[in-house]
Amino acid sequence: MNDSSKAGAANISQKNAAAKAGDKADYSKTLFLPQTDFPMRAGLPEREPLLLARWNDLDLYRRLREQAKSAPRFTLHDGPPYANGNIHIGHALNKILKDLVTRSQQMLGYDSNYVPGWDCHGLPIEWKIEEQYRAKGLDKDDVPVLEFRAECRAFADKWVDVQREEFKRLGVTGDWDNPYLTMSYPAEAQIARELMKFAMSGQLYQGSKPVMWSIVERTALAEAEVEYKDHVSSTIFVKFPVAASDNAALAGASVVIWTTTPWTIPANRAIAYSPDIAYGLYEVTEAPEGNWAKPGDRYLLADALAETVLGVAKVTSFRRVADVNGVDLAGVLAHHPLHGQGYDFGVPLLPADYVTADAGTGFVHTAPGHGADDYMTYVRHRAAFEAAGTPEVPHTVQPDGSYFPHVPLFAGARVLDDNGKEGDANARVIAALADAGALIARGRLRHSYPHSWRSRAPLIFRNTPQWFIAMDRDIDGSGDTLRARSLAAIADTQWVPAAGENRITAMVSGRPDWVISRQRAWGVPITVFVDRETGELLRDDRVNARIADAFEAEGADAWFADADGARFLAPDHDPARFEKVTDVLDVWFDSGSSHAFTLEPRADLRPRKRRPEGERLPAAGKAPDFDTVMYLEGSDQHRGFFQSSLLEACGTRGRAPYDVVVTHGFTLDEQGRKMSKSLGNTLAPQDVIRQSGADILRLWTASVDYWDDQRIGPEVLKGVTDQYRKIRNTLRWMLGSLHHFSGAELVAAERMPELERLMLHRLVELDQTVRQAYAAYDYKRVLAALAPFLTTELSAFYFDIRKDTLYCDPASSLARRSALTVIDQIFRCVTTWLAPVLAFTAEEAWLSRFPSEAGSVHLERFPELPPTWRDDALAARWAKIRKVRRVVTGALELERARKNIGSSLEAAPAVYVSDADLLGALKGVDFAEVCITSAISVRDGETHEEAFRLDDVPGVAVVFARAEGRKCARSWKVLPDVGADPAWPDLSPRDAAAMREWTKAHPGEPALGAA
Repeated sequence: MNDSSKAGAANISQKNAAAKAGDKADYSKTLFLPQTDFPMRAGLPEREPLLLARWNDLDLYRRLREQAKSAPRFTLHDGPPYANGNIHIGHALNKILKDLVTRSQQMLGYDSNYVPGWDCHGLPIEWKIEEQYRAKGLDKDDVPVLEFRAECRAFADKWVDVQREEFKRLGVTGDWDNPYLTMSYPAEAQIARELMKFAMSGQLYQGSKPVMWSIVERTALAEAEVEYKDHVSSTIFVKFPVAASDNAALAGASVVIWTTTPWTIPANRAIAYSPDIAYGLYEVTEAPEGNWAKPGDRYLLADALAETVLGVAKVTSFRRVADVNGVDLAGVLAHHPLHGQGYDFGVPLLPADYVTADAGTGFVHTAPGHGADDYMTYVRHRAAFEAAGTPEVPHTVQPDGSYFPHVPLFAGARVLDDNGKEGDANARVIAALADAGALIARGRLRHSYPHSWRSRAPLIFRNTPQWFIAMDRDIDGSGDTLRARSLAAIADTQWVPAAGENRITAMVSGRPDWVISRQRAWGVPITVFVDRETGELLRDDRVNARIADAFEAEGADAWFADADGARFLAPDHDPARFEKVTDVLDVWFDSGSSHAFTLEPRADLRPRKRRPEGERLPAAGKAPDFDTVMYLEGSDQHRGFFQSSLLEACGTRGRAPYDVVVTHGFTLDEQGRKMSKSLGNTLAPQDVIRQSGADILRLWTASVDYWDDQRIGPEVLKGVTDQYRKIRNTLRWMLGSLHHFSGAELVAAERMPELERLMLHRLVELDQTVRQAYAAYDYKRVLAALAPFLTTELSAFYFDIRKDTLYCDPASSLARRSALTVIDQIFRCVTTWLAPVLAFTAEEAWLSRFPSEAGSVHLERFPELPPTWRDDALAARWAKIRKVRRVVTGALELERARKNIGSSLEAAPAVYVSDADLLGALKGVDFAEVCITSAISVRDGETHEEAFRLDDVPGVAVVFARAEGRKCARSWKVLPDVGADPAWPDLSPRDAAAMREWTKAHPGEPALGAA
């Protein structure tokens, strides 16, 4: 608390103490001291549920819609969380940010709508049901599919209800009674329709490619379902004997490869090299007895890696026999290292741009069925594979991670077991290579490796038939492709922060075709039929319509209830001719289609006027004449919800479903570590709410740089709580002072003192800052502007100066009425500006000021302030006045520390000002009032060296002096004219006049002052 704040507080306490002591007349009841029921202690955990109940009784969401029905629409389309557990701190951040958006955009003048949604299908929920089965010793595959799906639906229903209440407790306003659920029958029907649009336009196809495969979960996974963790792999260096080459030097040599997946060696069909790498032929001249690499062996290696490889192979001496340029390797054919044991085909050497000399041998083992690069090498060089006798991508590993029976030597061996632990495949392959004399070294490597984010088990790349949406196929003969449409839509979208555009552009530019099939049971099926004879998809609008109609009435269960799909095919097609697909859709397709079953069908959400393509959003704060759709999620959703929604909408509608995309970072602990149960550093939002209230979480959310990763923990929340307390105390003081203001005492701005006009000017400045910050979704900038205004400019400056006027001036005083008029305006502005952030506290304060049964601060707009209040010249003058005031305040603080004064009202300092500019600014100002002293003298020029100065305010010096005169019994100012009014011998003339007015207004009250 600064000097003037202490002085104001001392005045009140001293005046009340005087009455108790009985040494003077009790004037305390004649003062206009703050009075309010708004408590200093917030009690948010108890008070917030009452306000939630009030909003529910008011039907606040519906009233907001009715109030703004003619305004431009700003719709925040919810990215659905999984309905499979209690919410965590990341959920809280996400939902609070969404509420900050919708509340602030509503108060900016939009019809800002938020409809929550939930992702109800897919692996996270199915996995929970399977865990329950495993705990009971049951196998999911033994349960009828419809029964299993019913259990998944019930599980999702339960957690939707739980999470809904947890989200509402955060203060999030939305259409909680009508959320969208991906498992609702209309949603499942629309998801099927969207899938069938891709089929009808020729973008959907079935292909056999290597995809991320979870052996534990028995399904393909999307990149968004994968996390990378450390994993220890077996590594091997394997030699492939050269079988044919135009280079005679290579006769009897071997090409050496290095791999971290020994189990893929049976699937090897080629070796990749780089034409830009310098290779050499190296001969082993010395090696230990019994070593795998033996004297006389000749190895083809990249020159940059040869010494390292031979060292790992324990070769003690070697010589370089010949140069081999990368370009000369075209046409070289090798034997498989297990040649003669069922692997009797050629292994061609093929050029590839992904081969480097950074690690390994300079040659890359290529198994087209177990890697994306490997598969593309097969696609580019199909003729070479055919010539080598391997025209097809091999299928080597079954869904359970075991080799197919047709795999020589290793049939039945498992890569991973049902729990994701390493099986026997690596060991058996390594042993076979050693027996064949094909191994030259082995080791272990810890490296980053893909894992399922659900089971936490390692994944494999596995060649398997899947359904894909093509990125580069011509769409309906338009000459356009999904990739081209998506990249154009990205450029047409506003990304916040802007770096998000580059990130998703890079992802979409390089992404492969979208694998949308999952080998699961709980989801929307891929509702297509395949001609058994031709392998072609059935494209028939009549069949599609029957499928959609059935789903509308019965949900997606209708697909699984019909064994062969006859109800959909007949009478137009013979069911015996067509195979019904049983895979379900990737859940990202579900959520990516959510715009189609949420935004488009609902009259209250459907954009009435979409932004023209190519037209950017207007500058912050400028309302467009078209509707806006926003998506807001974590930055990981560039590869998830943002991208799947983009691809789905561009494939079916030719444009993105959103106009603005906002991303936030991850929530870390106070040390910057990722939160995890194993570290014990998690922080549950439910615990914060129980202890401190949701408004503390909301204030934290608004104060952090959410575009980046943020930190939270006990110490962080302690700082947030301190900030909240200061904001609340400022609101409380304003409410207490406004107790004495009915509104009838309004004063026009032009009649107000300068100090009040300065505050009106600051409101106009802040209004522009706050509006622009809210329009730019930059909530930390809102608080960065409001927090110092509340604590420094108001509490420690304006309110402190005006306490004497507000408490002691006559009720009719122009200065007092002006101050109250300004405080009323400040309260309205600040409370509405804070309402999106402190939803509960702002409502509590608003109702304390305007106790209407039907009222709510959230039904208000940000106040429209007269531009005539802005006065830059006045603000510049008062900036100078405040500079001089700082020197005076510093001098008085020093005197208080020396025990020379207790209150600044005991002082009457002399202020020497040699800076002409500062001196001119003080003319006409009651500087004693500004500095909260009983008197002050301002003098032109310098003074002695012992005067108090501040280094950053040159030209100002203060000489302390005590105020002369007597202390006024009512205001505690020390003045020479106390007692000048004989009727009030212990009061100053100002306070005597106030008492005359007070006694007239309170007839029958005991007389105070002189007998």
